[in-house]
Amino acid sequence: MTDEYQIQIPPSFIDLYTDSRHRLTISLQSLRQRYDLCEDLANHLVDFANGVHHDLGVSEDEVLTRCRLGLLAPPAQVEAAEAAWVERRLAELLGWPWPDPPAGSDQPAGPTAGLPIG
Repeated sequence: MTDEYQIQIPPSFIDLYTDSRHRLTISLQSLRQRYDLCEDLANHLVDFANGVHHDLGVSEDEVLTRCRLGLLAPPAQVEAAEAAWVERRLAELLGWPWPDPPAGSDQPAGPTAGLPIG
């Protein structure tokens, strides 16, 4: 059987599911499914985030925070680390500054904190 999955998952997402020995903590199939979900969420939020920012005058960082918190509201479909990744990916798609990580997160902040996530 061949592996026909053609999408390259960014290292920043793989890091969410990698242990200290750089081994995946979930199956490759699950990783792909989680990535597809999170990437789709980020892309679907682009128009919404732009609308809230421009139509309602909400600041970019507040729009991103609201999106992350919305992703975590019950019944949440993503984990906290995934929601933070979606928030940063959304910022990247919109060309907005990356938000600071949520309190208690070990993720770096800002566009100079590592490789692009997309």
